[in-house]
Amino acid sequence: MDDVERAAAMALPPEVWDFIAGGSGRELSLAANRAAFDGVFVRPRILNDVSACGTEATLLGRAARMPVAIGPVAYHRLVCPEGELATARAAKAAGVPFTVATLSSVPVEEVTAVGGSVWFQLYWLRDTGRTLDLVRRAQDAGCEAIVLTVDVPWMGRRLRDVRNGFALPDDVRAVHLGAGPSTAHRRGDGASAVAVHTAETFSRSLTWASVERLRESTRLPVVLKGVLAPEDARRAVEHGVDALVVSNHGGRQLDGAMTAVAALPDVVDAVGGACEILLDGGVRSGTDVLKALALGASGVLVGRAPIWGLAAGGEDGVRQVLELLHGELTDALGLAGCVGVADARRLETLVTSVGGSVRDSGGRSV
Repeated sequence: MDDVERAAAMALPPEVWDFIAGGSGRELSLAANRAAFDGVFVRPRILNDVSACGTEATLLGRAARMPVAIGPVAYHRLVCPEGELATARAAKAAGVPFTVATLSSVPVEEVTAVGGSVWFQLYWLRDTGRTLDLVRRAQDAGCEAIVLTVDVPWMGRRLRDVRNGFALPDDVRAVHLGAGPSTAHRRGDGASAVAVHTAETFSRSLTWASVERLRESTRLPVVLKGVLAPEDARRAVEHGVDALVVSNHGGRQLDGAMTAVAALPDVVDAVGGACEILLDGGVRSGTDVLKALALGASGVLVGRAPIWGLAAGGEDGVRQVLELLHGELTDALGLAGCVGVADARRLETLVTSVGGSVRDSGGRSV
């Protein structure tokens, strides 16, 4: 996957690369996402027949080829003319769900027309009526879940974009928010035009009452993305949420927020199996997927890696990324003595901290 990342960096204009690759502030949480995975070790099991090792899983009630979904990323047409259509076709071919974003550069109806399993990521807008219209539009288009992002009252201070004065090119637009140019296209020194646009558009008043309103407004599964605290996880279950995504938004919101890997075990314990739990942030390999499963996740979202593939090779590039993940996951499962995904969730883990201490999967120091 590092090779794909390097190819994407070479293919993209520097300011576009910074928009995709960057995090907020000093990028501490961005770097910690990878370090957290590197600090997780699993205890393999032996003498199991893994000659028919399988990666199949169920995500939000639907069969998937592996416990992986493509997470929401804005503006795919920044890196490829076909944008989200190419990514959705690759996801369909790989047998995994694709999440189309509120800030998609291709309409949701065109994405779902590709076929496959499609989820819709929702930002709560200042205009609640407009927000619920988007929910109905996604439902009517054939989306299978609504993924409400709950950690963006406004965009984190992403210094790479600020320094670049980043703005969208004229031919890339948030098509779900209007047909014409917006403040996201108005370049200014020392400011991110995309951040200005989202500050104007996103609600700062998203609350549990909003979650209730969403739950009442759709028959689709409701997923909350951006949960790190076990108290919030329990409350989400009380509000009838179907799944949680444990995430620090890829290190792009609060710099210094704990990693999803660190937060996951407590969230799993808090929920007690009452809903599915997905992990997002820093997933780069099939071994990372195995570690997430061993820590209690139902599956993972991958965001940046498919975009690297899209930038480096269009639809074929995304397919290669997903096939790489599938092959690596098969390898990791077999070498860990797992016949399938369910076995991975029973593996013991050792998690090393930055300070060097080690904790096992029961939370005990060892």
